Amino acid sequence: MTSLAALVLALAGTPLFIIIAGLALYSFHRGGIDLTVVFIEMYRLADTPALTAIPLFAFGGFVLAESGAARRLVRISETALGWLPGGLGIMALVVCALLTAFTGASGMTIVAIGGLLYPAMQQSRYPDSFSLGLLTTSGSLGLLFPPSIPLIVYGIVSETPIDGLFLAGIAPGLLLVGCLSVYSYVVGRRVALAPGAEPADRGAAATGAGQTLRALREGVWELLLPIVVIAGIYGGFIAVSEAAALSALYIVFVEMVIHRELRPAQIPGIIRHTMVLVGGIFVILAAAMAYTNFMVDAEIPARLLAYIAAHIDSRFAFLILLNVFLLAVGCMIDMFSALIVVVPLLLPIAAAYDVHPVHLGIIFLTNLEIGYSTPPVGLNLFIASARFERPILQLYKASLPFLGILLAALLIITYVPQLSLFLVSP
Repeated sequence: MTSLAALVLALAGTPLFIIIAGLALYSFHRGGIDLTVVFIEMYRLADTPALTAIPLFAFGGFVLAESGAARRLVRISETALGWLPGGLGIMALVVCALLTAFTGASGMTIVAIGGLLYPAMQQSRYPDSFSLGLLTTSGSLGLLFPPSIPLIVYGIVSETPIDGLFLAGIAPGLLLVGCLSVYSYVVGRRVALAPGAEPADRGAAATGAGQTLRALREGVWELLLPIVVIAGIYGGFIAVSEAAALSALYIVFVEMVIHRELRPAQIPGIIRHTMVLVGGIFVILAAAMAYTNFMVDAEIPARLLAYIAAHIDSRFAFLILLNVFLLAVGCMIDMFSALIVVVPLLLPIAAAYDVHPVHLGIIFLTNLEIGYSTPPVGLNLFIASARFERPILQLYKASLPFLGILLAALLIITYVPQLSLFLVSP
Protein backbone atom coordinates (compact mmCIF):
# COMPACT_ATOMS: atom_id res chain seq x y z
CA MET A 1 0.00 0.00 0.00
CA THR A 2 2.83 2.39 0.89
CA SER A 3 4.61 1.77 -2.41
CA LEU A 4 1.40 2.28 -4.38
CA ALA A 5 0.72 5.59 -2.63
CA ALA A 6 4.30 6.73 -3.31
CA LEU A 7 3.93 5.82 -6.99
CA VAL A 8 0.66 7.75 -7.28
CA LEU A 9 2.24 10.80 -5.62
CA ALA A 10 5.26 10.61 -7.93
CA LEU A 11 3.06 10.40 -11.03
CA ALA A 12 1.10 13.38 -9.74
CA GLY A 13 4.30 15.43 -9.68
CA THR A 14 4.84 15.52 -5.92
CA PRO A 15 8.42 16.60 -5.03
CA LEU A 16 10.65 13.61 -4.31
CA PHE A 17 11.72 14.81 -0.85
CA ILE A 18 8.07 14.90 0.29
CA ILE A 19 7.53 11.32 -0.92
CA ILE A 20 10.71 10.02 0.76
CA ALA A 21 10.13 11.93 4.01
CA GLY A 22 6.52 10.71 4.07
CA LEU A 23 7.64 7.11 3.57
CA ALA A 24 10.14 7.48 6.41
CA LEU A 25 7.59 8.95 8.81
CA TYR A 26 4.94 6.36 7.90
CA SER A 27 7.37 3.43 8.17
CA PHE A 28 8.73 4.45 11.57
CA HIS A 29 5.19 5.13 12.83
CA ARG A 30 4.05 1.65 11.77
CA GLY A 31 7.07 0.19 13.54
CA GLY A 32 6.16 2.00 16.76
CA ILE A 33 9.40 4.04 16.71
CA ASP A 34 9.53 7.62 17.97
CA LEU A 35 9.34 9.89 14.91
CA THR A 36 12.05 12.19 16.25
CA VAL A 37 14.54 9.65 14.88
CA VAL A 38 13.67 10.96 11.40
CA PHE A 39 14.71 14.48 12.28
CA ILE A 40 17.81 13.26 14.11
CA GLU A 41 18.90 11.49 10.92
CA MET A 42 18.20 14.63 8.91
CA TYR A 43 20.25 16.71 11.32
CA ARG A 44 23.12 14.20 11.10
CA LEU A 45 23.60 15.31 7.51
CA ALA A 46 24.89 18.65 8.78
CA ASP A 47 27.84 16.87 10.45
CA THR A 48 29.11 15.48 7.13
CA PRO A 49 32.52 17.14 6.56
CA ALA A 50 32.37 17.10 2.74
CA LEU A 51 28.88 18.61 2.58
CA THR A 52 30.11 22.18 2.06
CA ALA A 53 31.98 21.08 -1.07
CA ILE A 54 28.73 20.65 -3.01
CA PRO A 55 27.44 24.26 -2.95
CA LEU A 56 30.93 25.70 -3.44
CA PHE A 57 31.80 23.56 -6.46
CA ALA A 58 28.31 24.15 -7.87
CA PHE A 59 28.70 27.92 -7.44
CA GLY A 60 32.06 27.84 -9.24
CA GLY A 61 30.51 25.86 -12.08
CA PHE A 62 27.62 28.30 -12.46
CA VAL A 63 30.07 31.21 -12.58
CA LEU A 64 32.05 29.46 -15.33
CA ALA A 65 28.85 28.87 -17.28
CA GLU A 66 27.85 32.55 -17.01
CA SER A 67 31.28 33.80 -18.13
CA GLY A 68 33.12 33.39 -21.42
CA ALA A 69 35.05 30.36 -20.15
CA ALA A 70 33.35 28.02 -22.62
CA ARG A 71 34.30 30.27 -25.55
CA ARG A 72 37.93 30.43 -24.43
CA LEU A 73 38.15 26.66 -23.97
CA VAL A 74 36.67 26.17 -27.44
CA ARG A 75 39.26 28.54 -28.90
CA ILE A 76 42.14 26.68 -27.24
CA SER A 77 40.83 23.38 -28.51
CA GLU A 78 40.43 24.82 -32.01
CA THR A 79 44.05 25.88 -32.17
CA ALA A 80 45.30 22.60 -30.66
CA LEU A 81 43.16 20.13 -32.61
CA GLY A 82 42.05 21.96 -35.73
CA TRP A 83 44.64 20.22 -37.92
CA LEU A 84 43.32 16.76 -37.01
CA PRO A 85 40.52 15.03 -38.95
CA GLY A 86 37.55 15.07 -36.59
CA GLY A 87 39.35 17.65 -34.47
CA LEU A 88 36.25 19.77 -34.09
CA GLY A 89 34.32 16.80 -32.70
CA ILE A 90 37.17 15.88 -30.34
CA MET A 91 37.31 19.50 -29.23
CA ALA A 92 33.59 19.37 -28.41
CA LEU A 93 34.09 16.24 -26.31
CA VAL A 94 37.00 17.72 -24.34
CA VAL A 95 35.33 21.07 -23.67
CA CYS A 96 32.02 19.46 -22.67
CA ALA A 97 33.82 17.10 -20.28
CA LEU A 98 35.71 19.96 -18.61
CA LEU A 99 32.64 22.15 -18.23
CA THR A 100 30.37 19.34 -16.97
CA ALA A 101 32.97 18.27 -14.41
CA PHE A 102 32.62 21.65 -12.71
CA THR A 103 28.95 22.44 -13.26
CA GLY A 104 27.68 18.90 -12.57
CA ALA A 105 24.77 19.69 -14.90
CA SER A 106 24.73 18.15 -18.35
CA GLY A 107 21.83 20.29 -19.54
CA MET A 108 23.78 23.46 -18.84
CA THR A 109 26.69 22.12 -20.89
CA ILE A 110 24.46 21.38 -23.90
CA VAL A 111 22.98 24.86 -23.77
CA ALA A 112 26.31 26.65 -23.28
CA ILE A 113 28.47 24.64 -25.71
CA GLY A 114 25.83 23.72 -28.28
CA GLY A 115 25.34 27.31 -29.40
CA LEU A 116 29.07 27.66 -30.04
CA LEU A 117 29.89 24.33 -31.64
CA TYR A 118 26.81 23.24 -33.58
CA PRO A 119 27.10 26.04 -36.19
CA ALA A 120 30.86 25.38 -36.50
CA MET A 121 30.25 21.67 -37.11
CA GLN A 122 27.64 22.48 -39.75
CA GLN A 123 30.08 24.84 -41.45
CA SER A 124 32.73 22.10 -41.47
CA ARG A 125 30.27 19.80 -43.29
CA TYR A 126 29.87 17.21 -40.54
CA PRO A 127 26.71 15.12 -40.98
CA ASP A 128 23.87 16.70 -39.04
CA SER A 129 23.08 13.44 -37.22
CA PHE A 130 26.71 13.14 -36.07
CA SER A 131 26.81 16.73 -34.76
CA LEU A 132 23.49 16.36 -32.90
CA GLY A 133 24.42 12.97 -31.44
CA LEU A 134 27.84 14.12 -30.30
CA LEU A 135 26.66 17.29 -28.59
CA THR A 136 23.75 15.45 -26.94
CA THR A 137 25.74 12.54 -25.51
CA SER A 138 28.79 14.60 -24.55
CA GLY A 139 26.65 16.84 -22.34
CA SER A 140 27.11 14.44 -19.40
CA LEU A 141 30.57 13.19 -20.35
CA GLY A 142 32.49 14.91 -17.55
CA LEU A 143 30.58 13.50 -14.57
CA LEU A 144 33.39 11.05 -13.75
CA PHE A 145 36.08 13.74 -13.58
CA PRO A 146 36.89 15.63 -10.36
CA PRO A 147 35.40 17.71 -8.86
CA SER A 148 32.11 16.22 -10.13
CA ILE A 149 29.25 16.88 -7.70
CA PRO A 150 27.66 13.42 -8.33
CA LEU A 151 30.95 11.84 -7.20
CA ILE A 152 30.77 13.86 -3.99
CA VAL A 153 27.13 12.89 -3.40
CA TYR A 154 27.95 9.21 -3.95
CA GLY A 155 30.83 9.52 -1.46
CA ILE A 156 28.53 11.04 1.17
CA VAL A 157 25.75 8.49 0.68
CA SER A 158 28.07 5.46 0.56
CA GLU A 159 30.54 6.80 3.15
CA THR A 160 33.34 6.26 0.62
CA PRO A 161 36.43 8.57 0.64
CA ILE A 162 35.73 11.31 -1.90
CA ASP A 163 39.39 11.84 -2.77
CA GLY A 164 39.56 8.15 -3.73
CA LEU A 165 36.48 8.54 -5.96
CA PHE A 166 38.07 11.55 -7.66
CA LEU A 167 41.09 9.43 -8.56
CA ALA A 168 39.00 6.43 -9.57
CA GLY A 169 36.96 8.39 -12.10
CA ILE A 170 39.90 9.72 -14.11
CA ALA A 171 40.83 6.63 -16.16
CA PRO A 172 37.22 5.53 -16.92
CA GLY A 173 36.37 9.12 -17.84
CA LEU A 174 39.33 9.26 -20.22
CA LEU A 175 38.25 5.93 -21.72
CA LEU A 176 34.80 7.33 -22.53
CA VAL A 177 36.25 10.50 -24.06
CA GLY A 178 38.88 8.47 -25.93
CA CYS A 179 36.39 6.05 -27.48
CA LEU A 180 34.16 8.85 -28.73
CA SER A 181 37.24 10.74 -29.97
CA VAL A 182 38.24 7.77 -32.12
CA TYR A 183 34.75 7.71 -33.62
CA SER A 184 34.98 11.47 -34.25
CA TYR A 185 38.32 10.96 -36.01
CA VAL A 186 36.81 8.28 -38.27
CA VAL A 187 33.88 10.53 -39.19
CA GLY A 188 36.25 13.47 -39.69
CA ARG A 189 38.37 11.50 -42.15
CA ARG A 190 35.25 10.48 -44.03
CA VAL A 191 34.21 14.14 -44.26
CA ALA A 192 37.69 15.18 -45.39
CA LEU A 193 37.81 12.50 -48.12
CA ALA A 194 34.34 13.25 -49.46
CA PRO A 195 34.32 14.55 -53.09
CA GLY A 196 34.70 18.33 -53.18
CA ALA A 197 35.37 18.60 -49.44
CA GLU A 198 37.96 20.90 -47.93
CA PRO A 199 40.45 19.44 -45.46
CA ALA A 200 38.65 18.59 -42.27
CA ASP A 201 37.97 21.51 -39.94
CA ARG A 202 40.06 23.92 -42.00
CA GLY A 203 37.33 26.49 -41.99
CA ALA A 204 36.97 26.22 -38.22
CA ALA A 205 40.49 25.92 -36.99
CA ALA A 206 43.44 26.38 -39.35
CA THR A 207 45.60 28.54 -37.09
CA GLY A 208 49.20 29.52 -36.72
CA ALA A 209 51.52 29.53 -33.74
CA GLY A 210 50.64 33.14 -32.93
CA GLN A 211 46.93 32.39 -32.66
CA THR A 212 47.66 29.30 -30.57
CA LEU A 213 49.67 31.33 -28.09
CA ARG A 214 46.99 34.01 -28.00
CA ALA A 215 44.29 31.42 -27.26
CA LEU A 216 46.39 29.84 -24.51
CA ARG A 217 47.07 33.23 -22.98
CA GLU A 218 43.35 33.99 -22.87
CA GLY A 219 42.30 30.61 -21.45
CA VAL A 220 45.26 29.64 -19.28
CA TRP A 221 43.46 30.64 -16.07
CA GLU A 222 40.61 28.21 -16.71
CA LEU A 223 43.09 25.49 -17.72
CA LEU A 224 44.90 25.89 -14.40
CA LEU A 225 41.73 25.36 -12.36
CA PRO A 226 41.67 21.51 -12.42
CA ILE A 227 45.39 21.50 -11.63
CA VAL A 228 44.88 23.79 -8.63
CA VAL A 229 42.07 21.60 -7.26
CA ILE A 230 43.67 18.19 -7.87
CA ALA A 231 47.18 19.20 -6.81
CA GLY A 232 45.82 20.79 -3.65
CA ILE A 233 43.86 17.69 -2.62
CA TYR A 234 46.38 15.00 -3.52
CA GLY A 235 49.37 17.05 -2.46
CA GLY A 236 47.93 16.90 1.05
CA PHE A 237 47.64 20.68 1.32
CA ILE A 238 43.85 20.96 1.52
CA ALA A 239 40.78 18.79 2.09
CA VAL A 240 37.98 18.41 -0.47
CA SER A 241 35.79 21.06 1.20
CA GLU A 242 38.73 23.48 1.34
CA ALA A 243 39.49 22.76 -2.34
CA ALA A 244 35.88 23.67 -3.14
CA ALA A 245 36.23 27.01 -1.32
CA LEU A 246 39.54 27.69 -3.07
CA SER A 247 38.11 26.86 -6.51
CA ALA A 248 35.07 29.11 -5.97
CA LEU A 249 37.32 32.01 -4.91
CA TYR A 250 39.71 31.34 -7.78
CA ILE A 251 36.92 31.27 -10.39
CA VAL A 252 35.31 34.48 -9.11
CA PHE A 253 38.69 36.25 -9.08
CA VAL A 254 39.53 35.10 -12.63
CA GLU A 255 36.16 35.96 -14.17
CA MET A 256 35.60 39.19 -12.24
CA VAL A 257 39.11 40.67 -11.94
CA ILE A 258 41.23 39.17 -14.74
CA HIS A 259 38.70 38.72 -17.55
CA ARG A 260 36.22 41.29 -16.17
CA GLU A 261 33.28 39.35 -17.62
CA LEU A 262 31.39 39.12 -14.35
CA ARG A 263 29.87 42.11 -12.58
CA PRO A 264 29.24 42.20 -8.82
CA ALA A 265 25.53 42.71 -9.56
CA GLN A 266 25.41 39.24 -11.21
CA ILE A 267 26.65 37.36 -8.14
CA PRO A 268 23.32 37.31 -6.20
CA GLY A 269 21.53 35.83 -9.22
CA ILE A 270 24.18 33.15 -9.68
CA ILE A 271 24.02 32.30 -5.96
CA ARG A 272 20.22 32.02 -6.19
CA HIS A 273 20.40 29.61 -9.14
CA THR A 274 23.10 27.59 -7.40
CA MET A 275 21.15 27.29 -4.18
CA VAL A 276 18.00 26.15 -5.99
CA LEU A 277 19.97 23.21 -7.37
CA VAL A 278 21.92 22.50 -4.19
CA GLY A 279 18.95 23.04 -1.89
CA GLY A 280 17.00 20.42 -3.80
CA ILE A 281 19.88 17.96 -3.43
CA PHE A 282 20.20 18.62 0.31
CA VAL A 283 16.50 18.28 1.06
CA ILE A 284 16.27 14.97 -0.85
CA LEU A 285 19.48 13.77 0.81
CA ALA A 286 18.22 14.57 4.31
CA ALA A 287 14.90 12.80 3.74
CA ALA A 288 16.62 9.81 2.13
CA MET A 289 19.06 9.38 5.03
CA ALA A 290 16.12 8.98 7.39
CA TYR A 291 14.38 6.45 5.14
CA THR A 292 17.64 4.57 4.57
CA ASN A 293 17.98 4.18 8.33
CA PHE A 294 14.55 2.53 8.44
CA MET A 295 15.39 0.19 5.53
CA VAL A 296 18.57 -0.95 7.29
CA ASP A 297 16.69 -1.55 10.56
CA ALA A 298 14.02 -3.48 8.66
CA GLU A 299 16.74 -5.56 6.97
CA ILE A 300 15.36 -4.74 3.52
CA PRO A 301 18.81 -4.82 1.83
CA ALA A 302 19.51 -8.20 3.47
CA ARG A 303 16.21 -9.62 2.20
CA LEU A 304 16.87 -8.23 -1.27
CA LEU A 305 20.34 -9.78 -1.21
CA ALA A 306 18.93 -13.16 -0.20
CA TYR A 307 16.46 -13.04 -3.08
CA ILE A 308 19.12 -12.06 -5.63
CA ALA A 309 21.59 -14.65 -4.33
CA ALA A 310 18.94 -17.34 -4.74
CA HIS A 311 18.51 -16.49 -8.43
CA ILE A 312 21.95 -15.21 -9.48
CA ASP A 313 24.96 -17.32 -8.64
CA SER A 314 27.72 -15.52 -10.54
CA ARG A 315 29.35 -12.12 -10.26
CA PHE A 316 29.32 -11.80 -14.07
CA ALA A 317 25.53 -12.16 -14.28
CA PHE A 318 25.02 -9.80 -11.33
CA LEU A 319 27.04 -7.05 -13.02
CA ILE A 320 25.10 -7.44 -16.28
CA LEU A 321 21.77 -7.10 -14.45
CA LEU A 322 23.18 -4.21 -12.40
CA ASN A 323 24.01 -2.32 -15.59
CA VAL A 324 20.59 -2.98 -17.13
CA PHE A 325 18.88 -1.80 -13.94
CA LEU A 326 21.02 1.34 -13.63
CA LEU A 327 20.54 2.29 -17.28
CA ALA A 328 16.78 2.12 -16.72
CA VAL A 329 17.14 4.21 -13.56
CA GLY A 330 19.31 6.74 -15.41
CA CYS A 331 16.63 7.16 -18.08
CA MET A 332 13.77 7.76 -15.72
CA ILE A 333 15.13 9.36 -12.54
CA ASP A 334 17.23 12.44 -11.90
CA MET A 335 20.87 11.52 -11.20
CA PHE A 336 20.97 12.93 -7.66
CA SER A 337 17.69 11.28 -6.71
CA ALA A 338 18.96 7.95 -8.06
CA LEU A 339 22.20 8.25 -6.09
CA ILE A 340 20.44 9.05 -2.85
CA VAL A 341 17.68 6.46 -3.12
CA VAL A 342 19.32 3.50 -4.88
CA VAL A 343 22.91 3.48 -3.58
CA PRO A 344 22.05 2.41 0.02
CA LEU A 345 20.14 -0.58 -1.38
CA LEU A 346 22.90 -1.66 -3.76
CA LEU A 347 25.94 -1.29 -1.50
CA PRO A 348 25.46 -4.44 0.64
CA ILE A 349 24.35 -6.48 -2.38
CA ALA A 350 27.38 -5.42 -4.42
CA ALA A 351 29.66 -6.18 -1.46
CA ALA A 352 28.30 -9.72 -1.35
CA TYR A 353 29.41 -10.16 -4.97
CA ASP A 354 32.85 -8.71 -4.13
CA VAL A 355 32.35 -5.40 -5.94
CA HIS A 356 34.53 -2.69 -4.40
CA PRO A 357 32.43 0.34 -3.28
CA VAL A 358 34.65 2.71 -5.29
CA HIS A 359 34.27 0.54 -8.39
CA LEU A 360 30.51 0.37 -7.77
CA GLY A 361 30.42 4.17 -7.67
CA ILE A 362 32.14 4.45 -11.06
CA ILE A 363 29.84 1.80 -12.58
CA PHE A 364 26.84 3.59 -11.07
CA LEU A 365 27.76 7.04 -12.42
CA THR A 366 28.78 5.72 -15.84
CA ASN A 367 25.37 4.11 -16.22
CA LEU A 368 23.53 7.23 -15.11
CA GLU A 369 25.72 9.33 -17.41
CA ILE A 370 24.73 7.14 -20.37
CA GLY A 371 21.12 6.99 -19.20
CA TYR A 372 20.84 10.78 -19.61
CA SER A 373 21.04 10.23 -23.39
CA THR A 374 19.19 6.91 -23.66
CA PRO A 375 15.78 6.82 -25.42
CA PRO A 376 12.94 7.15 -24.78
CA VAL A 377 13.12 9.52 -21.79
CA GLY A 378 16.80 10.47 -21.34
CA LEU A 379 16.90 14.08 -20.12
CA ASN A 380 19.68 15.19 -22.50
CA LEU A 381 17.57 14.19 -25.50
CA PHE A 382 14.81 16.61 -24.55
CA ILE A 383 17.23 19.42 -23.67
CA ALA A 384 19.03 18.97 -27.01
CA SER A 385 15.73 18.82 -28.87
CA ALA A 386 14.76 22.20 -27.42
CA ARG A 387 18.24 23.73 -27.82
CA PHE A 388 18.76 22.71 -31.47
CA GLU A 389 15.05 22.87 -32.41
CA ARG A 390 14.98 19.33 -33.78
CA PRO A 391 12.30 16.62 -33.38
CA ILE A 392 12.94 14.27 -30.48
CA LEU A 393 12.86 11.25 -32.81
CA GLN A 394 15.73 12.75 -34.78
CA LEU A 395 17.72 13.04 -31.53
CA TYR A 396 16.94 9.39 -30.72
CA LYS A 397 18.39 8.26 -34.04
CA ALA A 398 21.40 10.61 -33.86
CA SER A 399 22.40 9.38 -30.39
CA LEU A 400 22.34 5.63 -31.16
CA PRO A 401 25.93 5.26 -32.55
CA PHE A 402 27.34 7.19 -29.59
CA LEU A 403 25.32 5.13 -27.12
CA GLY A 404 26.66 1.92 -28.69
CA ILE A 405 30.24 3.13 -28.18
CA LEU A 406 29.56 4.25 -24.61
CA LEU A 407 27.93 0.91 -23.76
CA ALA A 408 31.00 -0.94 -25.06
CA ALA A 409 33.18 1.27 -22.85
CA LEU A 410 30.81 0.59 -19.93
CA LEU A 411 31.44 -3.15 -20.27
CA ILE A 412 35.19 -2.51 -20.03
CA ILE A 413 34.71 -0.31 -16.95
CA THR A 414 32.45 -2.95 -15.38
CA TYR A 415 34.58 -6.04 -15.98
CA VAL A 416 38.04 -4.47 -15.61
CA PRO A 417 37.84 -3.10 -12.06
CA GLN A 418 41.52 -2.16 -12.02
CA LEU A 419 40.78 0.58 -14.53
CA SER A 420 38.95 2.34 -11.68
CA LEU A 421 41.03 1.08 -8.78
CA PHE A 422 44.68 1.17 -9.88
CA LEU A 423 45.11 4.78 -8.71
CA VAL A 424 43.18 4.09 -5.50
CA SER A 425 44.63 0.74 -4.40
CA PRO A 426 47.60 1.06 -2.02
